[in-house]
Amino acid sequence: MDLSRPLAPEPYGLLPATPSFTLTSSDVADGATLDDLFIAGGGNLSPALEWAGYPSETKSFVVSCFDPDAPTPAGYWHWTVVGIPAAVTRLERGAGAIGGAALPAGAFHVRNDNGDDGYMGAAPPAGDRPHRYIFAVHALDVEALPVDTSATPTTVAFNTLFHTIARATIAPTYQQV
Repeated sequence: MDLSRPLAPEPYGLLPATPSFTLTSSDVADGATLDDLFIAGGGNLSPALEWAGYPSETKSFVVSCFDPDAPTPAGYWHWTVVGIPAAVTRLERGAGAIGGAALPAGAFHVRNDNGDDGYMGAAPPAGDRPHRYIFAVHALDVEALPVDTSATPTTVAFNTLFHTIARATIAPTYQQV
């Protein structure tokens, strides 16, 4: 099957501009290849993420991982965490474990596009070009979005848009040869 197609646009570039802050990771780097620990056929662990420099009026965070290069019209949601308290500035490696036991108090996952309530590692089709896995931390002006665990990642993204006061991203890549 020929999967050649133009590169998808940077999805957050299509939304209204917001200020940025710093997102770092001891596990992943912008533009670098994901280690096998973070892919679906490997360890399937969510990477450690840490953020700083967000607006002082932040009341909560949403963290997500999105593959805009998936061969679908809508990309592919790998992870969405809602309700992270403003005092939390780090998720440890493996925080995306199914069931949410490793998340901070008050936070929860919504189901990824594979149907699991946790992180799903990179899993691009074999032979496709490198995919970008955009980890985003959204600083929100509300303590809670009007969603629960039954929401889809797209519904969370829609609600997040109206409450985002700043956003930080890091985008490692992965290709399955």
